[in-house]
Amino acid sequence: MQTIGLLGGLGWKSSAVYYEGLNRGVEERLGGLHSARTVLASVEFAEVTELAAAERWDDVAALLVAAAQGVERAGADFLLMCTTAYHQVFDQVEAAVGVPVLHLADVVAAACQEAGVSSVGFLGTRFSMTRPFFTDRLAGHGITVHVPDEEHHQELDDIVYGELVHGRVLDTSRRRVVSVIDELWDAGAAGVVLGCTELELLVKQADADIPVFPCTTLHVAAALDRALAG
Repeated sequence: MQTIGLLGGLGWKSSAVYYEGLNRGVEERLGGLHSARTVLASVEFAEVTELAAAERWDDVAALLVAAAQGVERAGADFLLMCTTAYHQVFDQVEAAVGVPVLHLADVVAAACQEAGVSSVGFLGTRFSMTRPFFTDRLAGHGITVHVPDEEHHQELDDIVYGELVHGRVLDTSRRRVVSVIDELWDAGAAGVVLGCTELELLVKQADADIPVFPCTTLHVAAALDRALAG
């Protein structure tokens, strides 16, 4: 079994979902008392978000590069960034380490292609929906990406940061997100990407009429495939 490096703390609840998913996955695949070999570096989320809010992306990259290099030195065979938004500095992190880094968008694109879906809606935080770092990576795989109308961006941010990160999963918010998915479907999306961990707490496949691609679940599965290969 290879050792999976986790670049976490972005925020810590998302990292916990990754950690649990990896260990449950190994247990399910191998049985018995098996668990995942992992190395985790957890950064201080407030520090990173303050730098990001000030558009100090070189400083964000420096913090995440240092954490990634520490994970590599600790024995990781490959890395995951336990976040969508901070894939903004993926290229800097990847260039600074000598082990593979599994880009979340590459994993999602592969799942879309396997399902025969070439046009998706993308739901996430305002930041992830309005910056090109993730949607362009998907497009580079031949996936057409639709994002919600701007009028929905603040609403989605409020649901993620005001409710889901605090463990509040509300039926009213689920209905609102599903209505946004329906709008994306009407706009031509044949599937929908849940582009932040917290949205996976709210929306399941049973809630939508088109295929749902949950980023974190897919990232974890890809990491398990790699760690257990051969």
